[in-house]
Formats: sequence, C-alpha cells, structure tokens
Amino acid sequence: MTERRHDRLTRRTAAGEHNSLWHWPDAKRPATVAKNYAAIVAARHSPSLRLKNWLLRQLGMSVGTGVSWGLEATPDVFWPELITVEDHAIVGYDATILCHEFLQDEYRTGEVILGERSMIGAGAIVLPGVHVGAGANVAANSLVTEDVPAGETVAGIPATPVTRD
Repeated sequence: MTERRHDRLTRRTAAGEHNSLWHWPDAKRPATVAKNYAAIVAARHSPSLRLKNWLLRQLGMSVGTGVSWGLEATPDVFWPELITVEDHAIVGYDATILCHEFLQDEYRTGEVILGERSMIGAGAIVLPGVHVGAGANVAANSLVTEDVPAGETVAGIPATPVTRD
C-alpha cells in the first residue's frame, strides 16, 4: 500500500477550550511568523525571481536552481522550512503551498515537495504532506489533497488525474 499524505503529517493536540488556531503562538514563535510574513510578502510582490528565491531560502525553504515563482504565489508562512522546490519547478500566480492545517482539536504539519520541473498552476492550493513528482503538472485553481506521481497532470477540486483521449 502506498503512503498517503495523511500518514506523513505530524499531529499535535490543542489543549484547552479553543480550537487549535487560537493556540498558534504556542506552535510557532510570533516573532518568527512575523519575520516569515514580511519576507513572503516581499517575495510575493517582487518581479525578480532571483530575489524571490533568495528571500525564501533565508526562511529555510529548499529552493533549487531555476525555480520560478509567479507573482502573489504564497508559501506557508508558519513552516516555510518544510517546503522543498526542486530545480526548474514553476509555482504559478497566486498559488498557495501549505505545510500546516489548524483544525478544531489538533494541528498538523507536513513537508511539501515539488519535484524537478513540476508545475503548479495559477491559484492552485497544495496541502501539507503532498509530494508532487518530477515533471508533474497541477492545473490552475486545483486543490491538491494527495500526491501527484511523476509526469502526471491533475486538475480539479480535489485534483484528480487528467485523461487524454
């Protein structure tokens, strides 16, 4: 049986009467989140791919050679260090890469890997723990809830393989 993204997530219980998002300062230092946020906002609006990649590497992201980030693309603000973007991958305009999920009674974190020459379309959302294989394509406005095998194209909500006739 293949490992699913849920099997790769780290789960932490939220104590107390409030949902897990209420306790985010216990999960990550507010100063770290503020620093991450400032760098990510700068990267989102910069037209320079070199500057974007440099800023995101400063947050602990693994960003390969020739990676391209579209304007407004947003990596995870809480745990950017859990993102790996391999060489020559593209993250499209306004795409979001998440490494965390705040739920009612727990929060979860998981590494996201975007393989070499993979492409994440405009407005797509990639959830925590997802691995997108080398050369895989995620269509615009898709919600990626499961791994995408190398070379495959997925689309939709949730993203499913696209068949070609």
